[in-house]
Amino acid sequence: MSTVTLLVKAKNRFYLKHIDKFLKVKLGDLRVKTETCGVTSRGWVQVVVSGEDETVALRFLADEIGLCPARLESIEKFSTIRGQIVNMDRNKDKLNVDIGVFSPEIVDASIPIQRLQTQLTDGRKVAFKKIVELFGFCENLPLTIKISDIDEGNLSVEAIFSEKQLNQYKKWTKSLLERLIVIGATLQEILTALRTTGVNRDVVKIEPFGLFENAMVCKLGTDAAGLISKTGKTLRNATFSIFNPEEVLGFLGDYFIA
Repeated sequence: MSTVTLLVKAKNRFYLKHIDKFLKVKLGDLRVKTETCGVTSRGWVQVVVSGEDETVALRFLADEIGLCPARLESIEKFSTIRGQIVNMDRNKDKLNVDIGVFSPEIVDASIPIQRLQTQLTDGRKVAFKKIVELFGFCENLPLTIKISDIDEGNLSVEAIFSEKQLNQYKKWTKSLLERLIVIGATLQEILTALRTTGVNRDVVKIEPFGLFENAMVCKLGTDAAGLISKTGKTLRNATFSIFNPEEVLGFLGDYFIA
């Protein structure tokens, strides 16, 4: 029997039930039992895994969902790791990412404004607020980052964007299609909202980031912001942000996709 912390957050019982169902479906062919047993103070979901195929199940969870490292000493310099943006309102000179380190203390990875400017704006002294606006950063948005420095004595971790994350933004920019990022809703909830509001014809596809994080890829010429007022009444517990390629290109030119 093993207890692990998944790289997925749940803010209420509905989300825990959804995770339970997801695990039973995905691990249904294995001789294994899974049970959600709670969440950490930051909402990371903890699961008990037991049975003959426990090792296989744990490997699946690590590969398909990701596991929180839990402790700082489990993080290695230059490793690539997933996390979620936190503390957007309190920080104006760095982007904080919750990487699942919570024992014995919570330690976030921070991406300083200088790193953001180097990787996203060709070194231009663009304000933090503008970078947030251009790239649709928001609370609980999943990101893939690369650890650049660890100071265990001061419980400090610095990071940069991974190549995978940068390539995603470049791909989004090249597509010229706006994306409405939806945080705090399942894929099924989003599909239902699109059907009931009649805006499914304005959306090319849904790109999942996680169990409760997705992006609506809008048809060319569709205004992502306009979809918020139409779907927001149905997706009442969700938060939204926008990635607009035309704004990125208009502000940065071809640098970001060159």
